[in-house]
Amino acid sequence: MTSLDPVNATPTGLPVSSEALSAEPVAESGRAGAATWRVFRRDPLGIISLGLLLLLVVVALAAPLLASYPASYGTDVLRPPSLQYLFGTDSLGRDVLGEVIWGTQQSLLVAVAASIIAIAIGTLVAVIGAYFKRLDVFISVIVDLTLSLPVLPLMILIAALIGPSTATIIGVVAAFSWPEVTRLVRSQALTVVNLPYVDAARLMTTSPVWIIGRHIIPAVTPVIVVSVVVTASRAVLSAAGLAFLGLGDPTTWSWGRILYEAQQSGAMSSAWWLTLFPSIAILLLVLSATLLSIAYNDARNPRNRAR
Repeated sequence: MTSLDPVNATPTGLPVSSEALSAEPVAESGRAGAATWRVFRRDPLGIISLGLLLLLVVVALAAPLLASYPASYGTDVLRPPSLQYLFGTDSLGRDVLGEVIWGTQQSLLVAVAASIIAIAIGTLVAVIGAYFKRLDVFISVIVDLTLSLPVLPLMILIAALIGPSTATIIGVVAAFSWPEVTRLVRSQALTVVNLPYVDAARLMTTSPVWIIGRHIIPAVTPVIVVSVVVTASRAVLSAAGLAFLGLGDPTTWSWGRILYEAQQSGAMSSAWWLTLFPSIAILLLVLSATLLSIAYNDARNPRNRAR
């Protein structure tokens, strides 16, 4: 009778290597990703939202080619939209179209940077709490406490104390965004750590870093993708709100700064184009990000894949 190694053997008596054990979830993930994309591309709202986000990214990257930086003063003050000035001019004669284009660059920078920081911290805290049960209670208390705080007043206070700058806005938005990411990722990670292939991985190695990096984080990646989109839209709203209150970077154009300068000049009520176009830009980004996350969630649903 052949003796079996309980660690690297199957019920049939054939040894299983660590590469084969880890390759199975990866292959399954690849098939699920292809099925998700097939369902996603049939959703018109998802495709339109993805197209709008890509368009905003192109506008941000090509800002120097699309419009000159609106730093000088002009003689055409508060001109309404026309063929010469498609989005009109502000109280100092600057082209609002150029302000919106360059504001796209700054707004996306804040959204992407704040999201990366929040996702990194939130995901790390979530998987550590899910894997180490003793830390989970402590982490849950910290997350619930942070989520119960009045976020906007605290963001205003911290930004006012540190001083207005792009780095300050990114840091403040990320600091109050990671708990929501932790809550979303943790719920999925708690399920993953109890799956059979994770139990088998514990028998193969005692390194929690290898198990978390090789098995748990790839399994919760779909939730992380949704968190990135949702966090980015919230970052744009938070950054625009802080800039509108005068706590944004005064040396860089952003959509919130356009609204702030319109309010400061007293032209917000009379020059409707000063508020309309940056508000539309904010709405497009937030709405497309939200619809994209909804479409992606629907595409990940196994019931929708089976149709």
